Amino acid sequence: VQLQASGGGLVQAGGSLRLSCVASGRALSNYGMGWFRQVPGNDRDFVAGINRNGDSTYYADSVKDRFSISRDNHKNTLYLQMNSVKPEDTAVYYCAARNRGDYITANSYDNWGQGTLVTVSS
Repeated sequence: VQLQASGGGLVQAGGSLRLSCVASGRALSNYGMGWFRQVPGNDRDFVAGINRNGDSTYYADSVKDRFSISRDNHKNTLYLQMNSVKPEDTAVYYCAARNRGDYITANSYDNWGQGTLVTVSS
């Protein structure tokens, strides 16, 4: 499966942004999915995950109650709604298709999108 993330940009603290990730080559419904983020020099950190049919979601403590992950399998698209953003949310955001293991470990995912940059100004 190939993944294409989009929707990043510059947003003021307290604002909102929605990221999208479109899958091609194989149906999105075959995969649990995740969003990760990475700041230069740091590891890629788990942000949110969602199971194949969308009825179970998982969040990092740092984004719980602010971010929401969802999916539309008919559109082969994964979303991350980011509300009440903070400067510390600034990072490159990646979507990924889970192949094994738990949702929070990057090694559980083999297929990654190219990343989309989110910059939050204070």
